[in-house]
Amino acid sequence: MKSLKAQNHPLSDTQYELQLLESQETGIPFSEKLAESGLYPLVPTQIEILQINLGKMCNQVCKHCHVDAGPDRKEIMNQETMMECLEVISKHDIGTIDLTGGAPEMNPHFRWFVEEIRRIKPDAKIIVRCNLTIILANPKFHDLPEFFKNHQIEVVSSLPYFTAIKTDSQRGEGVFEKSIKALQMLNAAGYGQENSGLMLNLVYNPAGAFLPGSQEGLEAEFKRRLGSQYSISFNSLFTITNLPISRFLEYLLRSGNYQSYMEKLIEAYNPIAAANVMCRNTISVGWDGYLYDCDFNQMLELRVSCTTSQHIKDWSLESLNNREIVINQHCYGCTAGAGSSCGGATA
Repeated sequence: MKSLKAQNHPLSDTQYELQLLESQETGIPFSEKLAESGLYPLVPTQIEILQINLGKMCNQVCKHCHVDAGPDRKEIMNQETMMECLEVISKHDIGTIDLTGGAPEMNPHFRWFVEEIRRIKPDAKIIVRCNLTIILANPKFHDLPEFFKNHQIEVVSSLPYFTAIKTDSQRGEGVFEKSIKALQMLNAAGYGQENSGLMLNLVYNPAGAFLPGSQEGLEAEFKRRLGSQYSISFNSLFTITNLPISRFLEYLLRSGNYQSYMEKLIEAYNPIAAANVMCRNTISVGWDGYLYDCDFNQMLELRVSCTTSQHIKDWSLESLNNREIVINQHCYGCTAGAGSSCGGATA
């Protein structure tokens, strides 16, 4: 399967996506819901997380991917932009550095970047969003579990379900089997093991046009099934709602579920989840250094609103802390039900 961009699909045009999201079919404007909750305009609390997208290149082409990542995407962060990120990390009290992609490990400067972050911020929490199969994709990646361990990196990995049929239908044929092997390699390195201090968290997202079930219940079921069938252990399961952008939006439109899915999100609006959205304590850095309120805004090319600090090289903590967060109808995905963030449920 090719990325939407490689197909020249209309949804690879972010302006087209935004026109769809802003159409009458998507119902009550998100700003009105926020206003009813006393949260409009939405503003930051404190920047605690710097989420850095190292590129859109990936060894997988998942059906729900909001990045539209894949082997045919060539956009990757260069070392100059990484050095600009390191400058910000060294000068500011940002406790968590969250590395994402695509497959961030495919960036040729990935290991150097991690080593530099750890050197200048020994106590920082470093997260890598690893798709698991990258560990087996090439012999040069086989030692990633040891590399992660040596640099005390928290691993967060998508595993849509504990069966092959559901996982492979979303992420590609054979992905489940490779993911299981990769999880066993991470367990062998100490990840997910009691008292090891090496955190291994999994991510669940629904396979269709519905909201995730209980995070607590799914975590218990995943632990029981993966433990009994594959002797796999992990720390926590994060449930994430699919946002109506990119490939998931294409699925919604193609299957005729777009309007009903938007109605579900709006009906399930939760003001507690709205108060805890991740864009209030996170800044997302694009592969080219531009700044966004979140990873989803990044994929819609909705840059932060403060015009004096739109690129990592122009970082101004004061400007970013005083900005208004850019919102649109896709934001309902983070405020529905128990809420959704890169760390799972929020309410």
